[in-house]
Amino acid sequence: MKEIEMRRSIRKYKDQQIEKTLIEQIINAAIQAPSAKNRQPWRFFVLSKEKKKEFLAAMRCGIEQEEQDKKILPNSSHYMNAAKYTMEIIEQAPTLILVVYDNGHSLYEVLSVEQKIYERADIQSISASIQNMLLEATHLGIGSLWICDFYFAYDKIMEWLGNRGELIAAVALGYADERPKKRPRKSFDLIVEYW
Repeated sequence: MKEIEMRRSIRKYKDQQIEKTLIEQIINAAIQAPSAKNRQPWRFFVLSKEKKKEFLAAMRCGIEQEEQDKKILPNSSHYMNAAKYTMEIIEQAPTLILVVYDNGHSLYEVLSVEQKIYERADIQSISASIQNMLLEATHLGIGSLWICDFYFAYDKIMEWLGNRGELIAAVALGYADERPKKRPRKSFDLIVEYW
């Protein structure tokens, strides 16, 4: 599949909206992903314009709070500038899709072993749906970026999201205004063992 080789993480976007039918095609690809016991634990919130601004305001507030308190990711504060840069990327991307785990647990919740197993299986399923989105976007000539930097602002973003599930990731979408080279990968022999 050529999209696997062609896919790039896009961080610069043209000022051009994506047609709703294309966004729906990308989300439909996500829905086709396999899921543990067919639970289909995902939900997708499509943000543009005002809702995207609201999300960014919550993220900005959360990052400022995290810079002061260092509560959520105290050993990762050196990545804070990357999180701020991610906000700039989101700002210019025409569309942001929030990928939410319907029955997910808060980062602060203590889970039983059984709950952890279910959650891991569901997050694998959600990850497969995100990969499907990225590949379909590439197929359609639309750039994408898989985003997790919002965890620096977790509390404020979850407060903004309300009781709509647990935010797992976001995907920025837009027509690419850059052509990044392929990033290096670890060698096959280094990561694969035949037993």
